[in-house]
Amino acid sequence: MSISEKYRSLLYSLSAVLFWSTIATAFKITLAGMNSFQLVFYASLASSIVLGIFAYNKTNNLGKILFSKYNLFKNLLMGFINPFVFYFVLIKAYDLLTAQEAMILNYSWPIVLSIFSVIFLKDKFSSKTILGLITAFVGVIIIATHGDFSSLSFHHLLGTSLALTSTLIWSAFWILNLKDKREDIVKLFGAFFFGTIYTAVYLLFFDSFLIDESIYILGAVYIGLFEMGITFVLWLKGLSLSQNRANTSTLVFLSPFLSLIFIMIILGEQLYLSSISGLFFIIAGIFIQQTGKKKSQLNIKV
Repeated sequence: MSISEKYRSLLYSLSAVLFWSTIATAFKITLAGMNSFQLVFYASLASSIVLGIFAYNKTNNLGKILFSKYNLFKNLLMGFINPFVFYFVLIKAYDLLTAQEAMILNYSWPIVLSIFSVIFLKDKFSSKTILGLITAFVGVIIIATHGDFSSLSFHHLLGTSLALTSTLIWSAFWILNLKDKREDIVKLFGAFFFGTIYTAVYLLFFDSFLIDESIYILGAVYIGLFEMGITFVLWLKGLSLSQNRANTSTLVFLSPFLSLIFIMIILGEQLYLSSISGLFFIIAGIFIQQTGKKKSQLNIKV
């Protein structure tokens, strides 16, 4: 690998991490002007457009990507899981919790993925997996109870449940994604195209496309571009140029800490000691259970 490729890999990867770190803040700001399903629709629409451009450059045949006999069922299934169900559940959690709580709880998804890998990919259920799970679970309890272990009273049970449910949905999506051998951009475009349609149908019959202050649509577009669209392309490019993908993947662990800084400065949230403590436990759990895994399993995204 040349020095230029090394630095380009680092530039692409860190750019992706930086953009992902702003999303928790963007969720809270945008939710002030629209509801969860409206946000999912406008963000998914923006993401579909940009992913469609990249997918077209790969194949020059969007019709085949979306509607061929081989692709259609997969696109319909994946689009229902993500973005339609996953992002509604996640964004609703952000609506109910503080940004720091929702972000950190959702960040525990690699632990859930390790369990799903044992069940569906026949990975071994090692002692490190168990220890990582227990460590991360302690972090979740710290955040959910605001560190009050004496009563084990959950600060917001519904919001916490939704944030943790989002980790189950994302991990299921990830397992199905691993089994799908199509190119990543092609898979994502198909999922977001049909996910946008699902959300549009929901809004048409049960909600509304109308936003009181249209300026908030810019927030949804930002989320679509830099949570779901362009940022994923940057991340894949960084990994493709990296000599050691496992090491490059660890850069995502910068994201929650950067997110907390944005949340504190832009949203003005007072950071809870329980949030910071819980985050350290969750990250420790992820590091423990990732130790010794195959490099292909370490290419994770926040």
